[in-house]
Amino acid sequence: MKRNFFLYKKEYKMLRALLWIILCITCSLNVYTQKLAIKTNLAYLATTTPNLGLEVALGRKFSLDVSGNYNSWTFFPDGMSLRHVLVQPEFRFWPCKSFEGHFFGVHGHWAKYNVGQIPFIPDLDKYTYRGNFYGGGVSYGYHFAIGRRWGLELSLGVGYAYMEYNKYVCAECAELMGRYKRHYYGPTKLGISIIYLIH
Repeated sequence: MKRNFFLYKKEYKMLRALLWIILCITCSLNVYTQKLAIKTNLAYLATTTPNLGLEVALGRKFSLDVSGNYNSWTFFPDGMSLRHVLVQPEFRFWPCKSFEGHFFGVHGHWAKYNVGQIPFIPDLDKYTYRGNFYGGGVSYGYHFAIGRRWGLELSLGVGYAYMEYNKYVCAECAELMGRYKRHYYGPTKLGISIIYLIH
């Protein structure tokens, strides 16, 4: 029965510890920084994936953004699964000023996933993939101010991910087709985020 859990006990503890560390760092930085923002990515919300991001200014032209996603849904009766955990930190350079206009970033990413039976994506409509990936990339984005504290951020990133995964015939039957490793190059980040400046 324990094999069916998406997050094993050890991984759950690691994720919980990471979230507490991010929260503690954010709270302590709030005292010393000029700007702190909380955000959510509408692109992920469109796939029913809850997500949260925190960004803190590190001086006038630099900032650190840390975003995380967690999706535990399996849709019945077709068994479509979008389950995943994703953490994506990014260091940003703002040519003008933090949280204003253009920015360039360098990001990393780690994810654990269990996805499949998605009818409108080739190969994912027939099979289920369970595994993890990690890597990094570069990104470009633009921040639009839509009020004193509100903003809209558009961003796109490209880069690399090393993937290790198992391929199954279906989500429920767990008939293993094979174990694979893959080097991926291409889009690694898409952001359409609503931002609220806390400080």
